[in-house]
Amino acid sequence: MSSPLINDEIDLLQSLVDLQQHRHIIELGCGAADLSRKLLVRYPDSEVTALEVDQRQHAKNLSQPAQRLHFVQAGAQAIPLEDGRFDLAFMLKSLHHVPLDQLQQALAEVHRVLRPQGLLYVSEPVFAGALNEVMRLFHDEEQVRAAALRALHEALSSGQWEQVSESFFDVPVHYRDFAEFEQRMVAVTYADHRLDDALRQAVRARFEPHMGADGALFVRPMRVNLLRRRAPAGASTTP
Repeated sequence: MSSPLINDEIDLLQSLVDLQQHRHIIELGCGAADLSRKLLVRYPDSEVTALEVDQRQHAKNLSQPAQRLHFVQAGAQAIPLEDGRFDLAFMLKSLHHVPLDQLQQALAEVHRVLRPQGLLYVSEPVFAGALNEVMRLFHDEEQVRAAALRALHEALSSGQWEQVSESFFDVPVHYRDFAEFEQRMVAVTYADHRLDDALRQAVRARFEPHMGADGALFVRPMRVNLLRRRAPAGASTTP
């Protein structure tokens, strides 16, 4: 069975989580916080604290403020906020960017800042697909993505979390040309991709067969794991 094609992930998020009830939210590894900004437009009673470790991206975020959106420069492995503050945490393509030796620490930190029965929404790219075959020439994420998934499974086996659901979907990704691909995927702030001429030509050779009259269209396969923080034994789950 093929996965559904989803253009805007907020549609999937709100189909899985009651965002009217989960209003105190933390986004970890927010990037430009696009989804958080959209969420706050749709749910004006919500409030989001968005963490980003990259200094340049954090500065950009501060230059584009929004109501009820609070930016903090920090990583998921060291969240500078108090226990039990949030109803919902989400990580969009960011768990595999946490240093491998700190993945369990990051999930423990998320567990700490969530209230009992709070939800963790983790969206991660699956290591497959034509776009992945282009990217892996200069940015092979096979090991880090596998490590992120193992970390989720280990967190679940600890008994501190329960899995609510696991979903798969596809995201359409369009580039006008190879120049736009380079700008969006090579010249990023969170990594230092240095492509010499030979590697650049190899990447281009793998990219160009996907070009058509309207540019290059790829499909990125994604996985979403929705976890719930278990309440301590004997604790009340009433908000």
